[in-house]
Amino acid sequence: MFTKKNQYFLLIENIKDIDFKNIKTRNKFSIIYRNNKKADKLEDLLKFRRKCKLKGVMFYVANNISLAVTLNSDGIFLSSFNKRLDILNYRKLNYKIIGSAHNFKEIIFKKKQGCSFILLSKLFTVDYNKDAPHLGIVKFNNYSRILKKLIPLGGIKEKNLNNLKNVLCEGFAILSEVKKKPANIINRLF
Repeated sequence: MFTKKNQYFLLIENIKDIDFKNIKTRNKFSIIYRNNKKADKLEDLLKFRRKCKLKGVMFYVANNISLAVTLNSDGIFLSSFNKRLDILNYRKLNYKIIGSAHNFKEIIFKKKQGCSFILLSKLFTVDYNKDAPHLGIVKFNNYSRILKKLIPLGGIKEKNLNNLKNVLCEGFAILSEVKKKPANIINRLF
């Protein structure tokens, strides 16, 4: 049996990665749009943003403040390489700031940037680099006891969702499974 969490972060690189018909629960999902390659058309992004509002899905734009303001997003996502501190000015506009980190030093910096949630990567082994270091459940839980609001990211697949019941967190984030099997993964979250 899969243990339910309060928050699910879905990282997408293309707005076609998500089918809103599968999302039935309001206020549990957050979509992080991080398109580093070819950007979607602005009018398509505006339609996508409206769908997010109708479904009660939080919408974040990664590392692009001007696009976040144009789309009236719920917040901004700061990748681990983003070292800007002027981002704190946008908290006055009620923008939520979330970030990603790979180690303790980056976690501390994301706290300085005002991040309310920090996606800590990699929880499990990832398919694209089997030799890459990963935290594992015990190390993640040690970090989570010290610093609240950590969200695991990396290597989370449909086959290991049940392992998340042992992880001390409010939710989790997924990227590759959203692209591979969006309906399967979202249906398992209910």
